[in-house]
Amino acid sequence: MPEILFAGGVSLWLGVLTSVSPCPLATNIAAVSYIGKGLESAWRVFAAGALYTAGRTLTYLALAGLVVASVLSIPQASYYLQTYMNKLLGPVLILVGMALTGLLNLGFSVSVEGGGLQKKFSGWGLWGAGLLGMLFALSFCPVSAAVFFGSLIPLALQHESAVILPGMYGIGTGLPVVAFAALIAGGARSVSRAFERVTQAERWARPITGAVFIVVGVYLSLTHIFEVF
Repeated sequence: MPEILFAGGVSLWLGVLTSVSPCPLATNIAAVSYIGKGLESAWRVFAAGALYTAGRTLTYLALAGLVVASVLSIPQASYYLQTYMNKLLGPVLILVGMALTGLLNLGFSVSVEGGGLQKKFSGWGLWGAGLLGMLFALSFCPVSAAVFFGSLIPLALQHESAVILPGMYGIGTGLPVVAFAALIAGGARSVSRAFERVTQAERWARPITGAVFIVVGVYLSLTHIFEVF
C-alpha cells in the first residue's frame, strides 16, 4: 500500500509538471481563456475548469489504461516485464531525466489543432470545456511525451495499475487549469502574473525533477544491471 501511494504521488507530480511545461502550458492558457469567456457566474467558471480537468483525466486514463492493460494481458509480455522491468526502468529514467534537463533533445511533437474546434466547443457551454480537455490531452510535445510514455507508462506497468496511476496523472495535468479557473471565478486581475510565476517555477522544477530521475536511474542501473549494490 505505501508503494502504490508513493507511486500515485509521483504520477500526480508528473501530471502537474507536464501541465506547466512550455508546450502544454500554451494549450492550458487557451483553455483558461475559453473557460473564462462567456461564463457569467463564478461557479460556472470553476465548473468548466473541473470539467476540463475531467476531460484530460479521462483521455490519459483511456490511453494509458489501454497500453498497460494490453501489455499485461499478454502472458509473455507480462512475464518479461516482471523479470526485466527493474533493469529497464533505470536506463529509461536516465533518458527521461536527460530530456527534462535539456541534455537530450527528442525533437518531435504530436499536436492536435484546436483553434477551430475551440470556437465550436464554445457554443456547447460547460460540456465544451470537457471536450476541450480531451482534445488538448492528445497533444504531445517532447517533454510531455517523455514524461507520459517514458515515466508514467513504465511506472503503471511496474505496479500493474491501469487505472489509479494514469488517473492521478490526468488529475495532475488539470490542476493548474482548475487553479486559474478559481482565480478567474474570484475576480482576480493578476492571472497573467500568476502564469508568469508558474512559468518561473517550472524552470527550476523540471530540471530538478530530471536530475532526480537521472540519480534514481543510475542507482537502479547499478543495482539491477551491474549488481554493484
